[in-house]
Parts: sequence; structure tokens; C-alpha cells
Amino acid sequence: MFTDADKKQIESRGISIARVEHQLEQIKQGFPFLRLEGAASVEKGIVVPNETEQQIARQKWEDYKKEGRHKVVKFIPASGAASRMFKNMFAFLTADYDTPSTDFEKKFFADIKQFAFFKTLDKKCQANHGKTIDQLITEGNYKAVVANMLNNEGMNFGQLPKGMLLFHNYKDDARTPMEEHLVEAALYASVDGEANIHFTVSHDHLDLFEKKVAEKKDYYEQKFGIHYNISFSEQKPSTDTIATNPDNTPFRNEDGSLLFRPGGHGALIENLNDIDADIVFVKNIDNVVPDRLKAETVLWKQIIAGVLVETQQKVFAYIQALDSGAYNHSKLEEIIRFVQRDLCCRNADLKHFEDAELVSYLKRKLNRPMRVCGVVKNVGEPGGGPFFAYNADGSVSLQILESSQIDKSNADYVKMFTDGTHFNPVDLVCAIKDYEGNAFNLVDYVDESTGFISSKSKNGRELKALELPGLWNGAMSDWNTIFVEVPLSTFNPVKTVNDLLRDSHQ
Repeated sequence: MFTDADKKQIESRGISIARVEHQLEQIKQGFPFLRLEGAASVEKGIVVPNETEQQIARQKWEDYKKEGRHKVVKFIPASGAASRMFKNMFAFLTADYDTPSTDFEKKFFADIKQFAFFKTLDKKCQANHGKTIDQLITEGNYKAVVANMLNNEGMNFGQLPKGMLLFHNYKDDARTPMEEHLVEAALYASVDGEANIHFTVSHDHLDLFEKKVAEKKDYYEQKFGIHYNISFSEQKPSTDTIATNPDNTPFRNEDGSLLFRPGGHGALIENLNDIDADIVFVKNIDNVVPDRLKAETVLWKQIIAGVLVETQQKVFAYIQALDSGAYNHSKLEEIIRFVQRDLCCRNADLKHFEDAELVSYLKRKLNRPMRVCGVVKNVGEPGGGPFFAYNADGSVSLQILESSQIDKSNADYVKMFTDGTHFNPVDLVCAIKDYEGNAFNLVDYVDESTGFISSKSKNGRELKALELPGLWNGAMSDWNTIFVEVPLSTFNPVKTVNDLLRDSHQ
């Protein structure tokens, strides 16, 4: 199937021939849908801490940091351009009309002065046209304003990454999401005067991020009296996946070479695996708010981190008891209750296990990476939902599922998904070392059967693309998972430019 040139191309990406052949087979066969038990809810599977429990968890996190021997990292997936954020305005530029006609376009221009980038955009309009935004709008030249926002001769927002856009206005300046994450890290993820932050960025944007960090780092270090350790990584070429034609044969470029595509955010499990840390916060680049609204975000980050370290301490104590043999039947029953109740991991066959088999099972379920996921009440935003799903070993555990993982022909499953009370806004805090301080190999905990196939095109030709198991979906499938309800106010994504006009970004 592969020529010598193909094999050379594959190996140059750090991918084995066997891996590519496996991907081709996955595309051909497709992926199985997950078997579901039901959606998680506050009645079952989602923790809703009361005020006392919130304070205890918060104190647990502060105590953990004060120990001074734990490394905490804030991990922010920040890859890709923000072009989708401006889809509506790109459409306006090429429309056969010149004045705002859709509700989206009218909203954009009616409130244009509310955007944090207004002053910068106004200067670009004056530099390129000799006129202010107000003057261009008065003469009906709306498209010139949009072109100066999106195109290279202006602010080039259409090609910049979200992390580099101006999101929020302050008295002295406007801030990018990248800067807001620096501020957040200082407020809840710093230990002994140091904050570790890691951004995953695309190769094309790495230089932009590095320059912005060099420009802003000193300012925020002085503001918060801390030192930042800021690092970057790119999605590895070895995590790219081969594309195929609709008939499942390898898709070839015009020059005859094979086409490989980025495997989606699930590829970042490799980047996360390279992080040396005890605790890692994971949050999307665009989910940030201005300082006036940060208090609740900080509070709930402290709470879910406290839930994590408190649960981890119990897990470590139970593993040590099992390892040492210092347990009796009563202790085993206590550990089983903990695994079933606190970790929401159940197995109907446990009653048939012999003691040695039971101990082995409990060790396996306890000694693995752990994550606490903030979930918010479902208000119609896109996102994965918290579910109980069956695993290959017959156990049932908590998972974050996307709609693509659910069998749409199963009416019960569709109802579970549509009636779900909560969804995941990508608000995670993770523990990635074992009870002896050794880093877990996170790749070992990926459920390879949870990828999916999407339809794409290149130069007008249809193709099939293989998406790897999502970072917080199948890539963390075999982790211990706890869901904690967090306020909707902590979830403020920016999917379109007009989202910046919401009160949470003003």
C-alpha cells in the first residue's frame, strides 16, 4: 500500500507504519458508540458542596500549597487561529450588501465602542484611511472598519490566535486572554511565590506568544509579587492522523504525498504527559473574565482543587493499606464503599471476586490519574455532558461525553443526552502522580476506541479525518473522575466576537 517515499514521509513524522495502518483500519471500521447507564445528576454523580464543605475544600487547597513540596501548573490549550470567532464578519465582508443587515452585524456596529479593541481599531482606520471609525460609519463604509479588524493591513484578528486578541478593557490598557490567565495563575495556582503556566500553541503562533509574554511578564510579576515560569509546546507531528478518501484509501496531495491532519485536542494528552507537576489546572484560553468578576472563578478553582487533594489523600492512604497488607475484611468493605460512592466507579461482579482478585481490582481503580471537573447547569451551550458509562472491564464510571460518541439511533441514549442537567465547560484540575510520587504515563489511560471520524475537504475534494479521543473525553477515560457543580458565572466562553459584548466581558 505504501511506497518507499510514503514510508519515509511517515517515519519523518515520528509515526510507525503499523500506527498508520491501524488508523486506516479505524477509519474503515468506524468507532463503537459508548454503552451508557445514564446522565450524571445532582442526585447521582454530581457533588454540590454546601457552604461549610466549600470552606473546608478551600482550606484544604491552601494548606496543600503551604506544604511547599508540590508543583502546580496551569495548562491552557491555546492552539489555532480565531477565524471561527469572526465567521459572521468575514461573511459581511464578502456579502453583496454594504450596510449591516443581519442582527449580528447590527449588534456589532451598534456597540462597537464597547469592544476592548475599539481604540486600536480606530487608530488602524485612521492610519489606513485617514478617517475614524465614526467617520467611516457615517459615510456608510462599514466594510472598511471590518477589513481593518480582520485583515493583515489592519489588526489581523482573522488570523491571530484567540489568546492574542484584546478581550477586556482596563483603565490603563486592554488585556488579552493570555494575560488574564497570568492573573488567574497568580490568584489560585501560585506556590511559594511562583506560578507555572504552560500554553499549547500552534507553530505559526509560537513567536507571537513568546513576544507577548516577554512584553508583559515583568508587569504582572511586579503586580502580584510573584515569579512566572511560562512554557510552551506545540502539538506533536507524531499525533497527526492520516486522511482518507471517501472510499477509505489514503488521501494524496497534488504532489502524491500522503495527507496528515492534526488529531484534535486529544493529541494534547501527549503535551500534558510531558508536564512535570503534581497538580494541573486545565482551562480553555477563551474562558476568562475581567478582574471585577474574578473572585468567584478563583473561589471555585480553590474549591475543586481542595476536593481533589482531599480525595487524593484518602486514595493514597487506602493504596498504602492494601500494599502493606494492613487490612481486614471491614477495611476492604470501607475501600469498596469509597470507590463506589466517592469515585462513582461500580462493578456488579465484585461480589463474585475472591479476596486476592478484589484487592487487585481495588488497587487498579485507586492507583490512576484523578481529575475533578467543574460542571455547570445546562443552558444550551455546546459542550460535553457528564455521564455514567460502561468500561471494557464491565465497570461503570463517570465520563465526559460529546454527542458524537452517542448512538443517535438509540432513543433512550438520545433522551439521556438531551435531558442532561449539566455540561462540561472544560474546567478541570488533575492529579497526575501516584502515591509514591511517580508520574503516571497518561497515554496508558486513553480509550483508543473513543475517537471519531469527521468529514472534511481539501481544495474541493472530500476526505475523511480521524479525530483522536478528546483530551477531556476518551483521552481521560480511565481516570478517576469527580464532578462538582460550579456556578454558571465561572463559564464565559467567547465563541463569536459579539460574545465580548456580554456583561461578563465588559
